[in-house]
Amino acid sequence: MEQIWLDAINWFNALADTLHLPSFFIMIEFVGTFAFALSGIRLASAKQFDVFGAWIVGMATAIGGGTLRDIMLGVNPFWMINEIYFIWCALAVLFVHIFAKYLVKQKNTWFIFDTVGLALFNVVGIEKTLQMGFPMWTAITMGSVTGAAGGVIRDVLINEVPLIFRKEIYALACVAGGIVYSIMHTLGFDAAISAMLSSIVVIAVRCFAVKFHWHLPIVRGE
Repeated sequence: MEQIWLDAINWFNALADTLHLPSFFIMIEFVGTFAFALSGIRLASAKQFDVFGAWIVGMATAIGGGTLRDIMLGVNPFWMINEIYFIWCALAVLFVHIFAKYLVKQKNTWFIFDTVGLALFNVVGIEKTLQMGFPMWTAITMGSVTGAAGGVIRDVLINEVPLIFRKEIYALACVAGGIVYSIMHTLGFDAAISAMLSSIVVIAVRCFAVKFHWHLPIVRGE
């Protein structure tokens, strides 16, 4: 049993080194992957997609933003290095299938999964960009891409107008979280603490924006 535990730790640390992320952020990425996959699969189920179609939508939601980020950073996309991300998305399909009736009754489940995924992927994108030596303004940008791009791909696949193009505060919540992360980083706080506080800010901004109908001015053609 002890050897299995040691092998698991070594595997986890090796994955962290390969992905240019501290171990704590790998755990955040796993949770974010599951949450974002759930948001995509939940919406796909509402559109009556079959199991494979729902898995594709979940995968696209979970890995889309990170793939775009990694390509822009010049590294191999994270999901091509380890199959664990496919497994997380498959588990998300199973979860939605088992608890389908409960998830359908609770109409806000999609919003919860999407918001958690947005917040967690945002800090993963920020930290990975910093680990690769880029400046903070680039990290904030990559955090927003990591958090928001997967949702854009999801909405396109299910034939909805992407949230980022609607009145809702979405990517801007990532920017707010990125600014908080930047301040904490500048003040010398531990990356894990910075990540937690930044995630809380993203979730809070997103929730308050929906509750109080905050939105940016609408561009009018006439």
